[in-house]
Amino acid sequence: MRNQADSLLGTVVENHGAVFDVLLDDRIVRCILRGRLKKDKRRTVAPVAAGDRVHVSLLERDRGVIEQVLPRTAELARSAAGSEPLQQTLAANVDQAVIVFAAAEPRPDFYLLDRFLVVATAAGLRRVVCINKCDLVPLDGLSQQVSCYAGVSDDLLYTSALRGIGTAELAELLKDRRSVICGPSGVGKSSLLNAIAPGLALRTGAIGEVTHKGRHTTSSITYLQLPFGGWVADTPGLRQLGFWEVAPEDVAAAFPDLEPYLGRCRFPNCSHRGDEGCALTAAAGAGEVDPRRLRSFLQLGGR
Repeated sequence: MRNQADSLLGTVVENHGAVFDVLLDDRIVRCILRGRLKKDKRRTVAPVAAGDRVHVSLLERDRGVIEQVLPRTAELARSAAGSEPLQQTLAANVDQAVIVFAAAEPRPDFYLLDRFLVVATAAGLRRVVCINKCDLVPLDGLSQQVSCYAGVSDDLLYTSALRGIGTAELAELLKDRRSVICGPSGVGKSSLLNAIAPGLALRTGAIGEVTHKGRHTTSSITYLQLPFGGWVADTPGLRQLGFWEVAPEDVAAAFPDLEPYLGRCRFPNCSHRGDEGCALTAAAGAGEVDPRRLRSFLQLGGR
């Protein structure tokens, strides 16, 4: 291993598969991994992710080798698709997850939103739920649909990148933080970043007219420096979010609206699926908790 005194400390800003863009002071250096890092035995898709702090030795001014990856303070990760269970880190060394869903076009999948909240909660991140394209539906009906998230997330924000609604509030929440912006395809994540920082000039796309599902326009995870302070990892749209080492207690922690009723059932092994004396079922029937949130809790493995 080379002496760290001979290397430079930088931040990984984009992963291109076998090579990585690393920000060193004021320039981007295209880097490969030192051989021993390629042989990392951990169950990961890649040992380096956007947001990682790394030591780099230069080959030329704009080419180098990643010698060491520093320990992460936090990470947002999922289980990668495939037969072999592998961890895919979406963003490293972040402290906040901005979870973006659209009010319409594409239709919101609240079960997927709950899954994002579980993953962010398990990672110990601050959670912002951002409902974009709020100009496409009546606000009264929308607020009724998502009002439960006001008490579940750290912030609930209504935005429209097209109309400029809520963009100043979003910029303030991103300022001086290290955030990851995530959610399904087509909900306007890149459009929101363009609205608050036009100099980023991120590529955006349209919604499919037949499927009403989003199309991928962000093809890789990019760690971006914001002009008003802070960093944000812009991630591709995700239609699935597999859990990676998420325990039942992590699921419960993402459902604070149900927490007062947990442990109050008549029987300790209650399944919360209509069992006699179930406190959660009774609370849902009485309108004290959202029945959809209870179904989501059970679907995600809560107990």
